[in-house]
Amino acid sequence: MSIRERFDLELNETQEQLIEMSDYAIAALNRSMDALMNHDIDTALEIIEDDAALNRMEEEINQHVILMIAKQSPVATDLRRLVVTLKVAADLERVGDYAVNIAKETIRIGKQEHLPPITLLQEMHEMASKMLHQVIEAFIAEDIIKAKEIAEIDDQVDDLYGQAIRQLMRSGAEDPERMNQVTQLAFICRYLERSADYATNIAEQLFYLVRGKRYDLNS
Repeated sequence: MSIRERFDLELNETQEQLIEMSDYAIAALNRSMDALMNHDIDTALEIIEDDAALNRMEEEINQHVILMIAKQSPVATDLRRLVVTLKVAADLERVGDYAVNIAKETIRIGKQEHLPPITLLQEMHEMASKMLHQVIEAFIAEDIIKAKEIAEIDDQVDDLYGQAIRQLMRSGAEDPERMNQVTQLAFICRYLERSADYATNIAEQLFYLVRGKRYDLNS
């Protein structure tokens, strides 16, 4: 096996690791919202415990990429791909962290009946999850057209975020005794909005990979 063939094989292995990590991170985000909606404290606790596995995945990708750079001395295009891989792995790890944060807020809310704005949080989650799925598919296919669509969905998530925060503030004013839940749901709004932002970040990394230039898809 030639040096180039060995490098391509290791590169494919790294991409498979990244796909596995993305599946795990998106599943964690979905599970955290299911736990919230179902007042499922046990699942919320599991999500917190399982986060260590996602952290290990990121560390394995980091070590793999660093060894490839050290051993193979990749040319510019290959080096760009490896750097992008590191950045995408870091973004996915952050999505996993937000899933953990949602799980923690779920535990704090406990069995309290949810305030009406919870429906907007569900919409935000559905969009963020869709964005993450689509951007990983785009990344695998190196499809920058699909990646551009991610930023357009992100604008909708931002709009929902504003609506949800305004509704939560009204709910708190009308029922001050439930301000704790207002605060916790507001945090969850932020975690979902940031998860969508990380999908856009990955789309921007894809543009950099394909075109070799940085693009701000949120502008």
